[in-house]
Amino acid sequence: MERAALETRLSLEVQELGLENFVLQLEVDGLCVVPPEKTGVQPETIKAIRDHLLDEAEQIVGCGFHLDKGPDTPLTMNPDENVIARFSGDSGEPTQFLVQQLCARDRLFRDLAINPVGLALIRHMIGNNATRFSSHNAFIKWQGEFGYGRNLGLHCDQMAVPRPWGRNALTANTNWCLTDYTQENGAMAYVPGSHRRMEPPRFPEAVELAVPIETPAGSLIVFHGATWHGAFPRVSPGMRLSIANYFRHYMILPQDDIKNLFPQELVDDCSDPEMFRLLAGFVDEFPYTQQTERIPRFVS
Repeated sequence: MERAALETRLSLEVQELGLENFVLQLEVDGLCVVPPEKTGVQPETIKAIRDHLLDEAEQIVGCGFHLDKGPDTPLTMNPDENVIARFSGDSGEPTQFLVQQLCARDRLFRDLAINPVGLALIRHMIGNNATRFSSHNAFIKWQGEFGYGRNLGLHCDQMAVPRPWGRNALTANTNWCLTDYTQENGAMAYVPGSHRRMEPPRFPEAVELAVPIETPAGSLIVFHGATWHGAFPRVSPGMRLSIANYFRHYMILPQDDIKNLFPQELVDDCSDPEMFRLLAGFVDEFPYTQQTERIPRFVS
């Protein structure tokens, strides 16, 4: 796409934050990587988020987790629960789990979900007024040879939406790297330009075209809902931690029922309560939970 044509539809936020080159990369590749120095999130904040996430993981599982060596004790999960691997007929024990509903757990997570740089790029793809939260989850991943199996778990996030898809993203994702991403450390995998195919991945072609996203801790990965992506297994000791703040068009069903279940008293404790309320859908007309339309009254 020519830069001049792209610039005609850039939001004020994109221009003020100097994100034009990242938008261009999103248009061409379906994914961009924003370096730590551009996100506005300081290294000490990334460390605090990482430490808090390790504490959350310990509370959920019941054992300690350490960045350099992983879980304190061997962990097991049912191989049948490796849902993404099953798509390719593989069977292998998962070596990661999700910590869900992060924004209800701590302000650190709420502020990250409304980071202005991430939001500007997401709203460019979905639409400023149409963008809403879908879910806020963290990946806790440790060493293991299998991962998602031979197909690397490659998928696209809007696969459940009937085709044909249009240019606008129906969903879009941000992935905050809390640890360094390298291929041996279990980095994300993706196929550049795959979002323009407007279809789910084709195998084995997708695996042959997939590349690792290698980037330092603190980086922000942003990608279109039609981009083919997955992850390599972590073959080195230690852990890969990341946070996926997932967004949707307001006409798409969310993963987490944030509008109805999120504790609204927490919203004021974040960097931009008004923006959080908008993205959470608290002011949306739909879905309604009571009679909202006017009804006639009899004349007495």
